[in-house]
Amino acid sequence: MRLVFAGTPEFSVSALDALHGAGHEIVGVFTQPDRPAGRGRKLMPSPVAQRAAALGLPLYKPEKLRAEAQAELRLLAPEVMVVVAYGLILPQAVLDIPPRGCLNIHASLLPRWRGAAPIQRAIEAGDTETGITIMRMDAGLDTGPMLLREAVPIDEDTTAADLHDRLAPLGARLIVEALAALEAGTLCEQTQPAAGATYASKLSKEEARVDWASDAAGLARRVRAFNPVPVAWSELDGERVRILAARPAPAVDLPPGTIVAADDLRVACGSGSLEITRLQWPGGRVVTAQEAMAARRLGGRRFA
Repeated sequence: MRLVFAGTPEFSVSALDALHGAGHEIVGVFTQPDRPAGRGRKLMPSPVAQRAAALGLPLYKPEKLRAEAQAELRLLAPEVMVVVAYGLILPQAVLDIPPRGCLNIHASLLPRWRGAAPIQRAIEAGDTETGITIMRMDAGLDTGPMLLREAVPIDEDTTAADLHDRLAPLGARLIVEALAALEAGTLCEQTQPAAGATYASKLSKEEARVDWASDAAGLARRVRAFNPVPVAWSELDGERVRILAARPAPAVDLPPGTIVAADDLRVACGSGSLEITRLQWPGGRVVTAQEAMAARRLGGRRFA
């Protein structure tokens, strides 16, 4: 099919590759403009922009999908538009351009976790499964009719990085299947139920700060949900320590945030305690709890 692809982060690259490999005519790739990245804060093209350039596909990087971008889209005359974590809201004028609609790969089992951070919010909430939904886009926020869905489990060790790496190729496979069914006229639509809808708000660095008065099981889920971005953190003696892996442990009779003087790196919480297994000091490498305990006197000290 003749299509336009819109996506920005690494998550979107698998779908672009799959569509290209399936032989679809990708007449344009829309992605976010180059952004500062790295220590030098140099302008860098998005992962999708880099992959599209490698494939020799026409690239478009509008700041907004306003009149000029809409005119470019009309000139491209796509039959369908595929959208994967693009990062811009598609106005109705854009949704109306492809005669066979705009299809979106969403990383949740809709209607649960509509919005910007479905992978992380599913882990944070303690969901036991999530998945991919292929959806026909409408003017709402991830509210359009569902076309295909497939679930994957979330276990007690699953991080956001793990889910990302499982869901990206799944979404790529399902969008190829959806377009084949669309072309064959066999694609079925299902209206999203109103019951069970939740919103996955954007992540922030500040919300990744550990509140030691909280429940340890919930904190362990947040650590997994915020790995690799924005990474859970807490201050210890004025330094911001990043916590990359942890698990809930039995309660200790100490004020929240206090490190237990023991062989493992356990921290008292409002309910239970949190055993930190991997962490990182500013400017240092990621270390295990055993390495941290051997290098620093941590017992009895307190996270802020």
